[in-house]
Amino acid sequence: MPSLRTLVAIPVSLALLIALVTVGSASSAEATDPLLSQFVTKGRAPAAALLDRDGDDVRYAAAGRGITRADHFRAGSITKTFVATVVLQLAAEHRLSLSDPVERYLPGLLRGRGVDGRRITLRALLGHTSGLADFTELTRGAVPLTPLQAVRIALALPSTGLGRYSYSSTDYVVLGMVIRRVTGHSYATEARRRIIAPLRLTGTSFPGARAALPAPHGRAYAADGSDVTDLDPRVAGAAGELVTTLDDLDRFYAALLDGELLPSHWLREMLSTRAAHGVYGLGIFPVKLPCGTTVWGHNGRIAGSYVRSAASIGGRHVLTFRVNTTAVGDPDLEPALLAAEFCPRSR
Repeated sequence: MPSLRTLVAIPVSLALLIALVTVGSASSAEATDPLLSQFVTKGRAPAAALLDRDGDDVRYAAAGRGITRADHFRAGSITKTFVATVVLQLAAEHRLSLSDPVERYLPGLLRGRGVDGRRITLRALLGHTSGLADFTELTRGAVPLTPLQAVRIALALPSTGLGRYSYSSTDYVVLGMVIRRVTGHSYATEARRRIIAPLRLTGTSFPGARAALPAPHGRAYAADGSDVTDLDPRVAGAAGELVTTLDDLDRFYAALLDGELLPSHWLREMLSTRAAHGVYGLGIFPVKLPCGTTVWGHNGRIAGSYVRSAASIGGRHVLTFRVNTTAVGDPDLEPALLAAEFCPRSR
């Protein structure tokens, strides 16, 4: 929305008209903006923003200070959907099989307490049923690591059990290593070539070791209020390195759910939750809302940023919202916002 300074000299009636055009219809804005503001008041975030696309209707709203639609921000585990898309594209090209064991590509890497790479498949990594412990349990997302260091930390922890769903960022670090072995390029290079460039996601990048965010950007705050805007992305790697924008995430999930990035068979594979008993697909997960609508997407949490993207099958309706701190203080706000956006009677 235009800043207050921009509107000072404009007559009140014209200012209101501009605001309504910017955020969409009046009824939609009135139903959602107060809820978004609760991410600041009840959720204890310095600022919050959302971008909702429903067909041709595009609506942006924000609450708090120091946040704009154009901001670049860290997307945390939303990176996993990008990495999973690359792996599934490679499967569609017959360059790998989801039933392949990790050992085929990374011999000897996965040997530990209850862990054997000869039994862990790529599908198990994608769906978090590998049994690999999450290295971030020890690092708390604060220590820059190489992929091999992250895996070694995970192997020092007890296995969660092969075949049981247990969310683990280690799974996607290993998938990043598999992508390099199969293609000869990093997961970042392959994602840029296969996803970012074709979709023209001009605000999306894999920063590697670059700690500064691209301009424009606001500030990012840890739960204790400290400024963590500058952050070494190697704390997350292939499990959470991505930097992006609201517009780009909406575009990505709309394209993914519309079948632009994967052949229909492989999109169905991505959306299959049978191995995780309905909880998680392959780099994406469903949420069934009170009105019966199911949305698909992912969330991302990294120091100073929490992001959530959700989309309908077919990608016609997609929402991304973010706060500029590590977590939302009130866990009821996210499901309430999803229901408000995707359930017509909730608006």
